[in-house]
This record gives sequence, structure tokens and C-alpha cells, in this order.
Amino acid sequence: MTSTDNTAGAAAAASAPKDPWELPDVSGLVVGVLGGTGDQGRGLAYRLAKAGQKVIIGSRAAERAQAAAAELGLGIEGADNSECARRSDAVIVAVPWDGHAKTLQALREDLAGKLVIDCVNPLGFDKKGAYALKPAEGSAAEQAAALLPDSRVTAAFHHLSAVLLQDEAIDEIDTDVMVLGESRADTDLVQALAGRIPGMRGVFAGRLRNAHQVESLVANLISVNRRYKAHAGLRVTDV
Repeated sequence: MTSTDNTAGAAAAASAPKDPWELPDVSGLVVGVLGGTGDQGRGLAYRLAKAGQKVIIGSRAAERAQAAAAELGLGIEGADNSECARRSDAVIVAVPWDGHAKTLQALREDLAGKLVIDCVNPLGFDKKGAYALKPAEGSAAEQAAALLPDSRVTAAFHHLSAVLLQDEAIDEIDTDVMVLGESRADTDLVQALAGRIPGMRGVFAGRLRNAHQVESLVANLISVNRRYKAHAGLRVTDV
């Protein structure tokens, strides 16, 4: 083969579109879960640790995090939020909406340079049921990005049932995870993390400006679950 052939082959390979399902190996990442003592956080910590991920649960009180970690087992550790953020490569934010801004403001330095995965759903509740709230920034994820300018903020894991996540009798979670972010490299990492959980698949769903409708859809799923006594999730077809 001539040098010209080699050059042409290299150029063709470089111009070939990237396979959207070609995801990185994330098995070595340490994943922190802020709000890991709550139902959603505990469930995500349990599923990721069961899949072989190293997981650290974070809480305002280290003792609470350590107690939750001991209950879950699987090598999960507990620490206060600051230590959890510092020791983790990727950090899932699963705190209550009313504590979202305050928590992130306090951890701005600890989360600098980290991959942050926001799964918080701003919701209100009244006699008619759940309804979506719209933060001034547009969404919880966009608020996180505004508060953490030195972090790589993504959004994912919004539509998962905490009941199913924590149920040890269930081996697979049949659902897709919509992943949003500004960098393909970062959303690929989050998709790969979601794919570590049996039955789950991460699907890219746009930039952070599209996070509001993804977060808001949880209000609809709550209505579905109440009517049908279910733990509904989502599947994206034709991809």
C-alpha cells in the first residue's frame, strides 16, 4: 500500500461519523451521591454499587451517610457532602429541590472540575397533585450550571422510581435515562453510567436548555403512577 493510500484511509476514518452507541469505559469512576440518604439517592447508590461502581454517599451529616452506607453494603462509603464531592469523579445531585441551590453554593469549590449529574425535579404539590415549577434559571440543571461554573454539569436519572431502585428483589430496571449536557464527552460518560445498571439505557436528549421539560415530565409520571398503581418509566423508540 502506498503512502497516498494510507493518507486517504486515515482521512476517511477521521471523517466517519462517530457511532452514537460507542460509549467509554466508566467502571473505574468513583461516583458520589449527594442526598444519598434520601430514597432516590439511596436507590441510585445501591444500583450503581451493585453494578460494580465505587460509590460514596454524601449527606450534611457524615454519621447519617455512614449509617445509610452500612445498611446498603456493597462497599458503599458514607461521608459529609464536602468529602463526598472531593473524593468522587462524578457526582449525582439527588437533594430535595428546596435545598438544591444552598447545597451547591456550599460545594462550589469541592465540585470544581467534577462531572456533576443533576437529577433534581422542581415540583410543587396541591390538592390536584404534582405540578412542575420553573426556576428562574430555567431548570434545576441550569441552576446547577449557573452555581457551578467550574464544573461539568449534566442532567439525568430524573424519571426513575425510587421504589424500584431500592427493591432488592428486582434485578433489572426497564427504562431509558434521558441525558442532557453541553459536552458530548460528558453526556457519553453519563450514558455509560446509566448503562451499567441492568435493563437501563442512557439516551442523549439535548443541551441543558432542554432540561426543564425533562424535569417537568416527572409530574406526569406521578399522575400515571397514582392512577394505575404503577412505577412507570420511559422508553424511547427507534433508537
